[in-house]
Amino acid sequence: MLFAWIVPSAIWFLVHFTAEACGKGKVTASKLPRGVAEICDKGNMTANTASHVQPETNITLSCQLKQSKQKEQCKIAIFFNSSELSSNYGSSVSTEFLVRTYGKLMFTCKVVCEYKKKLICGIDIESGNPPDQPKNVSCIQYGTESNPTCTWNKGRFTYLNTTYVIRLSNGTDMLWFLEENVNNEFGLLVLSTKLNFDFTYTIVVAASNELGDAFSQPLMFMLIDIVKPHPPKFLVKFENSSATNCTVFWRDEVQAQHFRLRYRSLNSYTWNMVESLNSEKCNLYGLEPYTEYEFQVSCKIHPERGLWSNWRTFQTQTPEAVPARLLDVWYKKQDMNSQMQNISLFWKALSKSEARGKILQYTVTFQALNHRSPRALERSVTTQTSYTRITPQLDYNITITADNSKGSSPPASIVTDLGIQEFPPPRNVSAIAMGNNSILVIWKPPIKSTAFINGYVVEWIDIHRNKSLEPHLNWIKLLASNLSTVISEHVKDHVCYHIAVSALYQDRAGQVASVRGYSREKAPSVGPQMYPTPHTNGILVSWEEIPANQQMGCITEYNIYLQKKDSKVAPQVYAIRNVTAQHSFYITNLQDGENYFLWMTASTAAGESPRGNSELVCLESAVDWITIVLTCSFFVFSACICAIPPARKVLYSLLSVIVPQWYSKAIPNPANATWARNDTSMKGELSLPANPFLHNMSSFEEPEITQVEESFIKKGSQPFQDKVILSNINSSENHDWQLESSFEKQDCEYKPLPSTTDGDIYEHQLPYLYKKIAVEVTGHTQTASEYIANPITETTTYLPSAVSSPITDTNEDYELDCNPISVFPTTTFLTPVFSYGGKLTLDAVKINCTSFTR
Repeated sequence: MLFAWIVPSAIWFLVHFTAEACGKGKVTASKLPRGVAEICDKGNMTANTASHVQPETNITLSCQLKQSKQKEQCKIAIFFNSSELSSNYGSSVSTEFLVRTYGKLMFTCKVVCEYKKKLICGIDIESGNPPDQPKNVSCIQYGTESNPTCTWNKGRFTYLNTTYVIRLSNGTDMLWFLEENVNNEFGLLVLSTKLNFDFTYTIVVAASNELGDAFSQPLMFMLIDIVKPHPPKFLVKFENSSATNCTVFWRDEVQAQHFRLRYRSLNSYTWNMVESLNSEKCNLYGLEPYTEYEFQVSCKIHPERGLWSNWRTFQTQTPEAVPARLLDVWYKKQDMNSQMQNISLFWKALSKSEARGKILQYTVTFQALNHRSPRALERSVTTQTSYTRITPQLDYNITITADNSKGSSPPASIVTDLGIQEFPPPRNVSAIAMGNNSILVIWKPPIKSTAFINGYVVEWIDIHRNKSLEPHLNWIKLLASNLSTVISEHVKDHVCYHIAVSALYQDRAGQVASVRGYSREKAPSVGPQMYPTPHTNGILVSWEEIPANQQMGCITEYNIYLQKKDSKVAPQVYAIRNVTAQHSFYITNLQDGENYFLWMTASTAAGESPRGNSELVCLESAVDWITIVLTCSFFVFSACICAIPPARKVLYSLLSVIVPQWYSKAIPNPANATWARNDTSMKGELSLPANPFLHNMSSFEEPEITQVEESFIKKGSQPFQDKVILSNINSSENHDWQLESSFEKQDCEYKPLPSTTDGDIYEHQLPYLYKKIAVEVTGHTQTASEYIANPITETTTYLPSAVSSPITDTNEDYELDCNPISVFPTTTFLTPVFSYGGKLTLDAVKINCTSFTR
């Protein structure tokens, strides 16, 4: 303890008296009274001022070499921070320098020989400020057992090494404390000693540097004046029977004689203050139930002197109480049918201060009014803020209460009225954009009514709300004297709202007057998506609504632009103002076969959107449509006719008249020819081998000769043809002739057959080429098992497909009928092989009908 006093005291005396002596000129810093010098081996350097100066001081610098002789090409010069100030060809040089900056200034003296420099000597001078007088000196002690801490304001920055010392005196003793934590702006020093409540102390702060000294005004105090006690500890207790009253208890570690208390709810910025408390408790009344409160307590040692302690904070929530406010309720009705109606109830949740507790449920009661016998109350419970019920079409008295753990709120009552049409709506409802998420709604009273108006209800809802979700209205109830209101709850900029105003007639709502409104809007950011459909003389244009987040307000109209392709004329504009219900438009009186460009825009009160998608549409000609319709009708009609057998026969008869005569002529049946009848009579006598032409020719009798004429056959290019070969023969002997279907590609040209002049071989062999396969005699059929070339059973053989002329026969029992309709049977063609070095096929044979008799 003694050392702590002696060392600071010695420093204080040294600094104080040295500063006083220098100030009076009794102490010298060097041989030059106001100068400083540096003596070096090769020369000396001096300045006419002290080593510490203030700015704007003019310094005279000199440099002297110890050797008087030097080379002629060398000079002596003085430099400041490597910048040459002055030079001289000799042994000495001097110059003046004006100090303009703070900090250390370095001056050197050098000998300069051509490009070489040699240091002779140097001197340093520091520039700064003398210390200002310390101000705002104060001391404080936290608690009764700690050490005091003193602070002060140093003033301007000195740029020099400055010492601050606190001198503490109690009237008899004096202590000095040196600052250790150096700060350029504020001084702070914890005194390493204990103070006594019985003494009066004086403190002086001294500041000193090379340019001067400064002392603060003395500060006198007692310990009780600077002690700041610790905040007291406390507790809050609520009464069991009341949620609005409480008692605050506290205690302190020292014998404090004065306390103060303040409290507030957490959603408020105003404190309720209770002071001059000498006891250790305080009773509070009139608190809000189920509310978060903040309590703070502070104390000090003496009621008249000393410092208040810091606040100690405690937060708690008051108990619940019965809800004290009516619910704000509104409703909507919708007829389901002639017997039932849908009633939707909406109400606003109570605020925390109004609910006075946690709302557990809502109770809804329905009681029918216009019924002969009074009905019992129908009670329902919900946790939502809306309720929907389907009921018979009656008037109801509906009540709703909010329930918490302490009880229920007063019932909010509404009466639904089926005769709502009797009450007129407000007039001239308008909505004005106010910006900042608010809309001004103005209206005029309804026309005169016998019912008394006791208020108005204003409803609003986003027109682009998600209709699949439970509807939730925003509304406000106003007094009858209010004819305007500003709505801002759940209102956003660039959104369109449906606003409805209705009058309350003795708590019954009248008819509704509605308008659309917005807080702030811009032009839509995109155009509508359009879908054009061309017609004969017009275009049907349909479109989709612009997405809600891109409409930027209330759409007032759609514009359809129509322009001919490659036209330089301004496009035609079709404005559609029924934007809520209309989503299509038919453009008429357009030219057939013309190409048109179409696009659409949408507009709000703030401007027009960019164009949407562009489409090129070509109108079709009416003639094309008629041709298509008639063609389709013909095919449908034909299919229907062909499906009816009587109509099909008439159609066949009609076609037989229309087709050429050659197509309807009957093809003669070779079986009726003379040689065929003779051959039939010889059937029993002949038994042909597999190849009759290789058999001994002398073993059979020569048949009747049939003339064969050579002919060139030019066939059509069709690869597949149907040939009418057989017809029905109505006689005692019927031959069933069928149609030939050629499924193999045939040559377009045949080579000529050998003429009859080449020999009689072909003539006497020709009858054997035809063999009647089936003969019906008196109702039964006899089948031949052999064929000329290759005997094949159950095979039908036909004449050649190139019969050029009908066959006539003298026998009246044979009549040839032609069937012009092809039935495409499956056929087998057999080619007889001749033994005379060649093949004669039936397709190449042309029969001369003159040899046959009818």
